[in-house]
Amino acid sequence: MHFDFSALPAQTVYNVLTSTVTPRPIAWVTTVSGKGVVNAAPFSFFNVMGHQPPTVAIGLMRHANGELKDSGANIIENCEFVVNLVPESLVQQMNQTCADYPPDVDELAAAGLTAKPAIHVRPPLIAGSPVSLECVSQATVVTGPRQIVVIGRVLGAHVDDAYVQDAARGYVDTPAMALIARMHGGGWYARSSDLFQLARPTALV
Repeated sequence: MHFDFSALPAQTVYNVLTSTVTPRPIAWVTTVSGKGVVNAAPFSFFNVMGHQPPTVAIGLMRHANGELKDSGANIIENCEFVVNLVPESLVQQMNQTCADYPPDVDELAAAGLTAKPAIHVRPPLIAGSPVSLECVSQATVVTGPRQIVVIGRVLGAHVDDAYVQDAARGYVDTPAMALIARMHGGGWYARSSDLFQLARPTALV
């Protein structure tokens, strides 16, 4: 069946995309407002886009009234953010930060989480996250009336020592981190525990 996105309601388009492009990694983004309030929110329109320079991209939606949500507003204001990856052990706290809190509420505190200081940027790391990426915004692209894409340069990564296998080579024990990803529909997630490996082939011609 062909879905002509130009002829479909936005919710139907969302349903098709999020039910087929799976699993999607979750960027648990921390930012700081101009008033110094810490914001934390998860986004599943996210991925790494390159390594020279190290680059990530995050899709952020606006409120129904067209105003930027806190994460987007804070990134545009000060160009700094941290992407924390989500282990299964913190899935309930991550989910709590999805709630629609007012801008003056610290979501980390509301969810019972602990902030850790970053090195390069003002927004904090989330304690318990096995990986945190300190980022500065390189560009903000308006892709529609209700969405923007933030392209960020990663200045540094914090990886829990327990998962570092060879620091010189950048080898980490990915399966042991028990990271989760977003799946289809409302509230569905995936574990990263059922894995298989394929060797990269050589050309047949």
